[in-house]
Amino acid sequence: MGTGSYIASDWNKLKKSRKLSTSNEAKKTFKNLGIKQSLDSRYIYCRESKDSTDSPNATPVIIGFDVTDSMDYLAHNIATKSLNDTILKILETKTITNPHIMCAAFTRTDMPLQVTQFEADIRVVEQLLDFSLGGYNPSSADNLLWYFAAHHTKIDSFTKRGKKGILIGIGDEKSNYKDNVLKKGDIKATTCDEPDKKYTFSELIRITNAMYELFHIVIGEDCRFDPQNNRESYSEWCEALPGRVAKIYAKDIEYLDSLIVSIIRLSQCEDKSTVLSSIENTTARKVVEWGIEDMDFGPLSIETSKSYSHDSRRACKPSRPEREAAKQRIREHLEAEEKYEREMIRKHGAEAWARMKEEESMR
Repeated sequence: MGTGSYIASDWNKLKKSRKLSTSNEAKKTFKNLGIKQSLDSRYIYCRESKDSTDSPNATPVIIGFDVTDSMDYLAHNIATKSLNDTILKILETKTITNPHIMCAAFTRTDMPLQVTQFEADIRVVEQLLDFSLGGYNPSSADNLLWYFAAHHTKIDSFTKRGKKGILIGIGDEKSNYKDNVLKKGDIKATTCDEPDKKYTFSELIRITNAMYELFHIVIGEDCRFDPQNNRESYSEWCEALPGRVAKIYAKDIEYLDSLIVSIIRLSQCEDKSTVLSSIENTTARKVVEWGIEDMDFGPLSIETSKSYSHDSRRACKPSRPEREAAKQRIREHLEAEEKYEREMIRKHGAEAWARMKEEESMR
C-alpha cells in the first residue's frame, strides 16, 4: 500500500461527510462496536510500505495509541484533528520523504491490535474511523505493537535503502518493562503466528529497533489522572526507552500533532533548538519544549539505559547485523506468504483468488 497523495481538500470532504468535530463525543466518531476483520491483527499477515511512482522514497510512520475507555479522547483527537494536522505539517516541512502512515490501536497484550494499511493519502483516516474503542489495561501494550511491526510489516525504506521507519506509541499506562513479558499465548491470541517463545520488553525493543526508531509519548498528569501514577509512568518509560520518551498534558492534547512532528524531526537528527524555533504558535512551542525536554536522541541501547553518547550516524542507520537479522525475518515472511498464495490459488483458482484479494483491499 502507499499509493496516492494526501490532499487537504480530501480531508475537508471526509470531515464534512462524516461530520467530524473535536467537540463531538468519541462514540459519535467511532461507531463500530467490534473489531473489523480487515483491521484485526489476527487476520493480517503483512502490512507493506512500498516505493511507487507516487512515493519513490517512502518513509513508513506507525502511530500506535491506547483506545481503552479512559483514553477514548485520545483516539477522538487523533481522528478529528491530530492525524490530519500531523500529515500536513510533515508535507509542509518536508521532514521526511513520502510519508506512509499506519495507525494502530491497542488495549491489552492478550487482545488483538487494530491496524490500518500504510497509506499516503486520506485512506489512512478513513480506515482509522473504523476502529472500535473500549476495554481496559493494567499496563502498556506497546510491546505487542512492536512485535507486529517487527514480524508483520515489510518496508522498502529499510530493505532497499537501510533507512529505518518511525514508530510512536501513545498512552498513559506504565511500561512495567521489567515484568512485562509478551507470552506465547498472547502472540497466538492476537496474531496469525504460532510462536515458539515468549519475549521480554527489552528483547522486543532490540528486535523492533532494527527496523524502526522507537518512541513513546506519555499522556501527563492533570485532573483526568492520578498525578503520582503518571509521574511513575513517565519515569518507567524513560528507563525503558532512554532519550526516546516525550510527554504531554491531556489538557494540551490539541497540540499533539506539533509534538509528533517534532519527534519525527528529532529522529531525522535535527537539533531541538531548530525544531522549537520553527513552531510559530507560542503555546504549541511551550507544550513541545516541555514535552521533549528529556529527549536526547541517539542510538538506543538497553544495556546502557541511564546514559549513552549521541552519534547521529548510528542513530539514523542500523548496524549491519541488525539489517541482516531484519531482512532475514522479511525473507521468511515473503516465503510463507508465497506458499500461502500458491495454496489459495490451488484451492480457489487464480481468478477467484484475485477477486478475493481485490475485495479485501476494498474493505
